[in-house]
Amino acid sequence: MKFRYVCLDCGAEFVTDDIMYLCPKCGGSEKPGEFRRGVLSVIYDEEELKSLKDKESVSFYDFFPYEIKNKDAYPVGGTPLVRPIRLSERYGMKGLNLKLDSQLPSGSFKDRASQLITAQAMAHGVNKIALASTGNAGAAMSCAGAAYGLDIVLFVPATAPVNKLMQSVLYGAHVVPVKGTYDDAFALSIEYTRLHGGINRNTAYNPMTIEGKKSISIELFNDLGRKAPDAVYVPTGDGCIFGGVWKGFYDLLQAGLIDKMPHLICAQAEKSNAISQAFRTGKYLEVSATTRADSISVNNPANGRMAVHGIKHSEGWSVEVSEEEILSAQLELTRDAGVFVEPAAACAFAAFRKDAENVKAKLGEDATVTVLLTGTGFKDMAVFDGRVALPKAIENSVEEVRKLTF
Repeated sequence: MKFRYVCLDCGAEFVTDDIMYLCPKCGGSEKPGEFRRGVLSVIYDEEELKSLKDKESVSFYDFFPYEIKNKDAYPVGGTPLVRPIRLSERYGMKGLNLKLDSQLPSGSFKDRASQLITAQAMAHGVNKIALASTGNAGAAMSCAGAAYGLDIVLFVPATAPVNKLMQSVLYGAHVVPVKGTYDDAFALSIEYTRLHGGINRNTAYNPMTIEGKKSISIELFNDLGRKAPDAVYVPTGDGCIFGGVWKGFYDLLQAGLIDKMPHLICAQAEKSNAISQAFRTGKYLEVSATTRADSISVNNPANGRMAVHGIKHSEGWSVEVSEEEILSAQLELTRDAGVFVEPAAACAFAAFRKDAENVKAKLGEDATVTVLLTGTGFKDMAVFDGRVALPKAIENSVEEVRKLTF
């Protein structure tokens, strides 16, 4: 599908076949401590979008700017939509559902962006992709690289969870641990691309990451019988997943396939709440993030401005949750729905739990409410240290069995 780039800040438009990153007019113009400016959005011809309304069925591939070749080599999409009967009854929401993007190839939502970046690289004849990540994006890009034979160079904070880093090593990526923060790793990955070439995959830097992530919204539209949910709870750190969810529903709206946006709810940890704070105050300032949910622990959200715009445009809101609420939600999902996710994903369900009475009052108990679960719990098993322990072994005897009380 033909597209152009549009800057969310200055409104400048660019029609080019070249790879673009930030807006050349205002990218990097933010003051120290402010959210990034100059993030580009990929915009399609409205008439071409509306032509999709006449199709008997649509998939997210119809909304992509690049063709995805050999889809079965790296199958993205088709993740389960769980109807958690026990949780629906507990919170009085008949239309509650859980979108399990934790079941994508690398175990996280980030496969959606990596699929489209792979297509971008192949379309431009590029074999090297560099990026920075705290774990999931790197694992996803490394997984895609292994599937398609691409060279992946991954800069990561040395403190990132070992499970996630080992994934990328096993996939064959060149992993470069950095003695610093994610922001430090990000800056070094940009410098690497400048010095050594290739495509840079960083989120809210390469606009195609947002385009890849929007596939979740078109997939939900199909999951629900060609209609949008009434509300979606989105775990939010740097704002890129939120921006992708918003963009997908925006494109569906432009195509005439839905007649209104769902309410998009920004779920953030209290200890990493820059976007929620910006939505409340109108001030786009970084915070000092310390949440245990590493995938959404962000000081200065790269896509914060688009996320705030998406909250407002969808008539959504934000919910902040404590560390204990996140960890409690993680265990509740596991024990009462059979769904095992990492803390960052559990943040979305924690927000729903905290907000259940509010959303019920606003939309009614029959509303279709989706909680987006973005990463498998196996990504970060260390979170259970000191919280959950294996039972002690019993003696090998019938007498020991008689003593059991359960």
